[in-house]
Amino acid sequence: MNSLNDFFENLDPETLDGHGPVAMKDLVEEDNKNVVGTYCVFTPYEVIRAADAIPVTLCSTSDATIEDGEEDLPRNLCPLIKSSYGFAITDKCPYFHFADIIVGETTCDGKKKMYEYLDDVTPVHVMNLPQSNDRDIDFEIWKDEVVLLKEKLEAKYDTEITKERLKEEIENKNKERQAIKNFYELGKLNPSPLYGTEIFKVINITNYTFDKEIAIDRINEISEEVLERYNNGDKRISEDAPRILITGCPMGQATEKVIKAIEDNGGSVVCLESCTGLKPNDQLVNEDIDPIEAITEKYLNTPCSCMSPNDNRVELLNRLVEEYQVDGVVDMILQACHTYNVESHRIKEELKEASNTPYINIETDYSQSDVGQLETRLTAFLEML
Repeated sequence: MNSLNDFFENLDPETLDGHGPVAMKDLVEEDNKNVVGTYCVFTPYEVIRAADAIPVTLCSTSDATIEDGEEDLPRNLCPLIKSSYGFAITDKCPYFHFADIIVGETTCDGKKKMYEYLDDVTPVHVMNLPQSNDRDIDFEIWKDEVVLLKEKLEAKYDTEITKERLKEEIENKNKERQAIKNFYELGKLNPSPLYGTEIFKVINITNYTFDKEIAIDRINEISEEVLERYNNGDKRISEDAPRILITGCPMGQATEKVIKAIEDNGGSVVCLESCTGLKPNDQLVNEDIDPIEAITEKYLNTPCSCMSPNDNRVELLNRLVEEYQVDGVVDMILQACHTYNVESHRIKEELKEASNTPYINIETDYSQSDVGQLETRLTAFLEML
């Protein structure tokens, strides 16, 4: 049996069935499938799939299109927004190329204004997100937005999204979320059988495998494979390695430098809490109530810093620190992301009060010019644990 290192090195996304841009091209050109582009975990995927369309997360995590984005957007804007827009106007994102419509949410002012320009490239449907989630009126506002999206897709694709189809897609998406959770929770083992970069790789493979039966079977097989090898003694990470939870802004490609800086300097990333990690999969959609209300409830309670107050994030982090036996929390904040930046003080204080867990926040962008500085700060943090 090969080692876990060999297993993950040989896990090549480009060779996997149903994965990536080629699979998307085949679905559009051979199966006449419709494609809906998304940017945020507030997007109710079940509504899109109930319209027999494919939801796909659009490119936004590379510095390759930052300069293109800055042609129309301010240089001091969040890199995620500039990257997203740059990919759109250069047609360098294969998934954007196939999207019939984009669904955006008003999670921040920068995104909200960017959608106005994006609409000139591909039609954008904007869901107006309440700024809090603890009032009855918040629920009703978001429920109306979910219904408006349903009606928009019904009109665009000349179809009817029935309650039965929504319930079916809720069950399907819940199965995918549970499979991802099962994989994630391998990080609770001590020592963890997984490096943070491997967690990220497998989640990306699952997200960009569009046949969800294949995606679920594949991630379940990976989980079984990892656990079997671990139980047979293939333990690559020292029991003494500080166990790190990363929270904060969405991660990917350019910001994987943070995971690497931690693990190259002796840390073990056991949990990625952000919306490109565990956050969207932690809670399932209730299958026992009206599907529109169930979808509204699940997505409105996303623990994002755009909510004020954002008690759900505090509760989630405190639970994860305990469940994953976390020694330290790294809060990764993208430059110009004001909500996560302001919220960092509360997160630090809440962690201190609840469990006295050490905390560090790092502000970065998509360039690689600060890798040395990140390594210096994170190494000092790890040595302190």
